[in-house]
Amino acid sequence: MDMKKRITLELRNRNPAEIAELVLDNSRSADGEVDGLTDEFTELEFLSMVNVGLTSFAKLPSLPKLRKLELSDNNLSGSLEMLSEKCPNLTYLNLSGNKIKELSTVEALQHLKSLQSLDLFNCEITSLEEYRESVFELLPQVTYLDGFDQEDNEAPDSEAEDEDEDGEDGAGPTGAYDEEEDEDEDGSESAEAGLGFQVNRANQDDDEEDEEEEDDDAAGAQGQKRKRQADDEGEEDDDDDDDV
Repeated sequence: MDMKKRITLELRNRNPAEIAELVLDNSRSADGEVDGLTDEFTELEFLSMVNVGLTSFAKLPSLPKLRKLELSDNNLSGSLEMLSEKCPNLTYLNLSGNKIKELSTVEALQHLKSLQSLDLFNCEITSLEEYRESVFELLPQVTYLDGFDQEDNEAPDSEAEDEDEDGEDGAGPTGAYDEEEDEDEDGSESAEAGLGFQVNRANQDDDEEDEEEEDDDAAGAQGQKRKRQADDEGEEDDDDDDDV
């Protein structure tokens, strides 16, 4: 599919000024030029044109808000100075898999003052002696070259950074977990309270039974005492009769 038609499909009847991200990977450029992209994409921040056969930036429109540009696996060999004119606020530029051979070609990126990450992986320039040291010297604004800084520390994942900046990811599940934990604790407390009540009730019933048994024993003892008293009185009456 040619690039112009792909852009039309990606718009989905939206206004170009509403588009912040545009992916045109594997479409076909017109004679190595950008085709169908206009300066109406004023809000565009991310543009990906991977493997589109690009050889020139001559028809690249002005994209003042563009921050990330993916251009890997094309046929670019120069004219990088046009990027600073068309996309002055770039922070990330991927030129891996292109035909960039000389340091002088990369030197043209010096005017991209906000450029922090540059990828030249699989370009011939990477085979030059002291390639990394030379690029960092030419472009002091660049922090990460081919995914690593001058101390060989890996660049942070951009998606993870976006999630950290949002500060909202994971809030929902955490809150739900807390609620479930509270419910579990409440349930445990209720169960413990119910069990305690049952134990206390059982103990109370045992005490009542013990009291009833003691009362029965006391009543029995009193009955026997009264019986003995009656027998004694009967014996006394018999003695009196004998005397008479």
